[in-house]
Amino acid sequence: MKVDTVRKVDYYAGVPLCFFATVIKKCRSLLSRANQQNKPKNILFIELSEMGSAILADPAMLKLKHTLNANLYFAIFRRNSASLDLLRTIPRENVFIMSDDGLLNIAIGAFKFLFWTRKNNIDTTIDLELFSRFSALLTGFSGAQRTVGFHAFYNEGLYRGDLLTHKVAYNPHLHIAKNFVALANAVLSPRAEVPYSKTVVPDEEISLRKVVVSEEAKGKMRTKISHAFPRYSAEQHQIVLFNTNASELVPLRRWPQAYYTTLAKTILHRYPNVVILLTGDGTERSNKDIIVAEVNSDRCVNFAGQTSVSDLPALYSVSDFMLTNDSGPAHFAAVTDMPVFVLFGPETPKIYAPLGAMTPLYAGLACSPCVSAANHRKTPCRDNVCLQTISPEQVLQSLLPVLNHDITSQSRTDGSSG
Repeated sequence: MKVDTVRKVDYYAGVPLCFFATVIKKCRSLLSRANQQNKPKNILFIELSEMGSAILADPAMLKLKHTLNANLYFAIFRRNSASLDLLRTIPRENVFIMSDDGLLNIAIGAFKFLFWTRKNNIDTTIDLELFSRFSALLTGFSGAQRTVGFHAFYNEGLYRGDLLTHKVAYNPHLHIAKNFVALANAVLSPRAEVPYSKTVVPDEEISLRKVVVSEEAKGKMRTKISHAFPRYSAEQHQIVLFNTNASELVPLRRWPQAYYTTLAKTILHRYPNVVILLTGDGTERSNKDIIVAEVNSDRCVNFAGQTSVSDLPALYSVSDFMLTNDSGPAHFAAVTDMPVFVLFGPETPKIYAPLGAMTPLYAGLACSPCVSAANHRKTPCRDNVCLQTISPEQVLQSLLPVLNHDITSQSRTDGSSG
């Protein structure tokens, strides 16, 4: 479904459903008191709509897994489920995949979800979504003794009932990964708090594990690159990745396509050993073809659709760096050591910066960021000056250290071999 349709359904159906669900839950609580003293054993995380959040939530998930020795589960939309395969914190058999292809499929998925949570004896459900009513309903009716999530308290904004036993205050001034750890801390709290979580989350708690990529996987990826660019030599060429798209959730996060074209031309002219791969899924190939045609160089290659999400760590391991819009691949790359340059505009790097080797490119206009949890990431803006004001020349200046470093390293290698 289109994002705006989802927002309308979430509002017009979600608000009354959350209200009636709250009444039902309050009545049931009067009749039977759920025992929240038992140690959590089966913990479910719900994050349906954001691929990158599966990576950003990993430190919180691991904290509960190691502290409680608990079984972890996850519920996610099908189109985003591949993101869980990168770190594999959640076993595949513990993932509930929902279709978001039409209201009927969503309703059927929600019905199946209720049986799935009870079959797996879910005792704790953590809603990672920022004030989504649908995820709140799933959390409230999951059958869990503990239901944990962000609560608005006295803040005006998105109403989603009173379905949580552990209400955590979402902090819009704190990185989202730390907010996720605050949810985990609420589960671990030895006493009730209003609001949860009165804890400090140090930077060390949101460090991200790195994926170990085998030489075999790297070799297969280099072979794929060779098929797309026959002259490719791992010893001679530097691989630079451009991720020019962003999800439909916030299309304003896209840096102008013409800027990518201009920057690609400049880099390829100045650095004859650079090969630029335009990455993305198969549905994005036509947009990449436009850039390739305008750049008019065989070293600018449409690589969209050539990799699955599970292939990305290998691609990132054989690449020098990536320039990307604020989107899922920026977070996927954080599981490797590859430097990433991320263009921010409607969002802020203070909250959504990837957890890896990341350099933010952010103009910081007075109107930016304009999307947040409070407005369901819906903005009246139709002209993303926040990104247009970041020129190709400015971006190139940020990229020069890694471009020039690679040239210096190559020159030393060539000199030592002579």
